[in-house]
Amino acid sequence: MKKEEKIKVFENEYLYIKNSDLREDAKTLVGDLPDYFFQVDASSSGKYHPKYAAGDGGLSRHVKSACKFANELLSNPIIGKPYSDRDKDLIIIALLIHDGLKYGNTYKKGEYTKFEHPILSSNYAKEKSDKLNMSKEELEKMSAAVASHMGPWNTNSYSEVVLPIPKAPMEKFVHMCDYLASRRFINLDFDENSNVIDESKCR
Repeated sequence: MKKEEKIKVFENEYLYIKNSDLREDAKTLVGDLPDYFFQVDASSSGKYHPKYAAGDGGLSRHVKSACKFANELLSNPIIGKPYSDRDKDLIIIALLIHDGLKYGNTYKKGEYTKFEHPILSSNYAKEKSDKLNMSKEELEKMSAAVASHMGPWNTNSYSEVVLPIPKAPMEKFVHMCDYLASRRFINLDFDENSNVIDESKCR
């Protein structure tokens, strides 16, 4: 896929980001992700995500749903109050890339999900620091939220890696949105372009 094609996949989600410099950072990070990220389903086993996250493009639909949950919750004046506008933008960016290297950090998809993918995705963002507008402190906060997005599921019998547990409010929020987007009983509808259909805007 061309870089422009990758960036376009999340054109609706960039609209959630208020600061133009951070919006450009989101596009930079998304544009350099492996092709497979935009093509595979969200779960190699098919057990842990809703039906909309299965099949071609399923992983990107999972990401879109996580971003949708984040935007809706952060737009609530009670829930969103603790976060600055820039922190809200960093949450969306973290969710955009949290599964960016889910099948490994090569540009060829591995056979199975890599348990350490949160750390791979977090390090990916840090390695792009010279291309990003966000401050060093912001990059650290955002990448920490990516690294800890698995929440309590931070160990695996097939891996020696122990993932970080979310501690800071932003880290917990990113985990919550990813968690909601993985619940099989929560169904979202998508249009022919794999964009979330928001019924509240259709009335």
